[in-house]
Amino acid sequence: MRRRRARLAGAALTAVLLTGCAHAADPAPLAQRPGGKGTRETGRGRPLPAVVDHVRTRDPVVFLTYDDGAERDRRFIELVRVRRLPVTMFLTDSVAGPGYGHFARLRAVGASLQNHTLDHPSLRGLPYAGQRAEICGQQHKLRARFGVRPRLFRPPYGTYDTTTLRAAADCGLSAVVLWRAAADDDGGLTYTRGARRLHPGDIVAVDPDRPTGRPLSERTERVLREIERRGLRVGRLEDYL
Repeated sequence: MRRRRARLAGAALTAVLLTGCAHAADPAPLAQRPGGKGTRETGRGRPLPAVVDHVRTRDPVVFLTYDDGAERDRRFIELVRVRRLPVTMFLTDSVAGPGYGHFARLRAVGASLQNHTLDHPSLRGLPYAGQRAEICGQQHKLRARFGVRPRLFRPPYGTYDTTTLRAAADCGLSAVVLWRAAADDDGGLTYTRGARRLHPGDIVAVDPDRPTGRPLSERTERVLREIERRGLRVGRLEDYL
């Protein structure tokens, strides 16, 4: 049983890809991942967080997520404001920290700020103490800087193990958020599994670390056109998890 659990935890995502944080290997089906609601607990009696790349919903919504905080496109703030986009920003302190003012402005126009570790290490295989320090450390940073208590966590590169889930739970996080679709340098979408088109409930990762690609606002606008072409709209991820 222990070997089987270890295989399931390690099957999540093999980080490939593009540059930066995202993305996209072929993840195991969600039903095979650890951390389903109420299935297991940490040593402190907390349920392990669910691991999701898609939300089960009949609402015609998808979810736009962004990692790290490296790119600070001012036009992106205006896009979020004008279009009232409830985007989710997974921030890494060592990357976003020097520009937290930018993210304060994004939060003021409706963006949600969530946890992406202090220093962006690949967590899988690290000891519990190290993983907990990375995750809880960023919880403390975001609370001190913005007064927020993140509930959602995205592991760097999408890699994690059972220890990651234990540490995330002990840091007060309720879901580990991956992605089913990722935007490339020009805003075109690639998919980690399943149908090669957007479906209601899909989580989309728009990687901001694209120094040779289009600016973040332009890539987002292209993703928005595809969302609208499918008859969908952007939902607030925190309302569904």
